[in-house]
Amino acid sequence: MQSISEIDNLIKLISKLPGLGPKSAKRIILKLVNNRQEILKPLAETLNVVFKNVVRCKKCGTLKSGIYICDNCENTNKKFNKICVVENIADQWAIESSTIFQGYFHILGGTLSNSNNQRKEDLLIDSLISNIKQKKIEEVILATSATVEGQTTAFYIQDNLKNLKIKVSKLAYGIPIGGEIENLDDGTLISAFKNRRGFNSESD
Repeated sequence: MQSISEIDNLIKLISKLPGLGPKSAKRIILKLVNNRQEILKPLAETLNVVFKNVVRCKKCGTLKSGIYICDNCENTNKKFNKICVVENIADQWAIESSTIFQGYFHILGGTLSNSNNQRKEDLLIDSLISNIKQKKIEEVILATSATVEGQTTAFYIQDNLKNLKIKVSKLAYGIPIGGEIENLDDGTLISAFKNRRGFNSESD
């Protein structure tokens, strides 16, 4: 098989993307190479722009463009009284597309686990508490996954919020054990939000 170092390196990089392996990467690369002007060049330029400009907001953890104000946490036109806490951007996008939730998001960027190097400060808990106080939030919805790591993280956050006079709720058990938010269909998400309950309650 022909070996070109640039192509080999690209195959390795694309193979790291979710759901893609070497065979899929090769098909994608051939498509790009055969469409240099229509796809490859604008893709390379767009990736460069994204690399330079798109960053994680230091307050809420979502994505924002460069120096522009984060639309999620600093837009004064929004007067929501709820914050939904999720593990990652994909979870935020899934919930937004279902249109069931109208409020602010707080993106943790991961979960607490003995098997990874996630630090508690990376979850931006201090900024979450600051936002709750500043925006006079009445309810925090913990929409972490139904995995051990997700539930451990939810308990950790709830413990950090226990001194605030607010409601802390979690999604209903319509979410299957081990289920991740980004993989749920809209119907399951809507049901989980509508039937959410107080974090420490087994009856409400």
